Amino acid sequence: MKKIALFVDVQNIYYTVKEQFGCYFNYRELWRQLSEQGEIDQATAYAIERNDAGQRGFQQVLREIGFEVKLKPFIQRSDGSAKGDWDVGIAIDIMDCAGCANPVDEIVLLSGDGDFDLLLARVSQRYSIATRVYGVEALTAGSLIDAADHFQPIQGSLLLK
Repeated sequence: MKKIALFVDVQNIYYTVKEQFGCYFNYRELWRQLSEQGEIDQATAYAIERNDAGQRGFQQVLREIGFEVKLKPFIQRSDGSAKGDWDVGIAIDIMDCAGCANPVDEIVLLSGDGDFDLLLARVSQRYSIATRVYGVEALTAGSLIDAADHFQPIQGSLLLK
């Protein structure tokens, strides 16, 4: 059975699905679909901690589904700008996963961020691990779509309306 590692850029998926479709992403349905394709060996969701009850509830739902949830504090700078992304953390975890002694057969990334294009190309070339990206097609970087072995547009049953 195919072994799958799943990595979710929660903020990216939240904002792109909300912007394009005006609704939320269906994480339970994603888990169901991927479970039909193989065994989910690891699943990590990367989110920003804003100390909000609604977010804590959502994070608990992710844990109940089977995700490890990694949180990073939201940082509001004095100039009004904000910082809070997981790009480097996601990249490190994907490289660790690809280079481990017992690697998975496929790495699945949920994000539309083009910063991950080089990462996926490296994973495919260096480790011969298949890569799949789920993203909102209109808001996913073309370079990320091109770098993935498979692109799955977020649509249909993956949307919670």
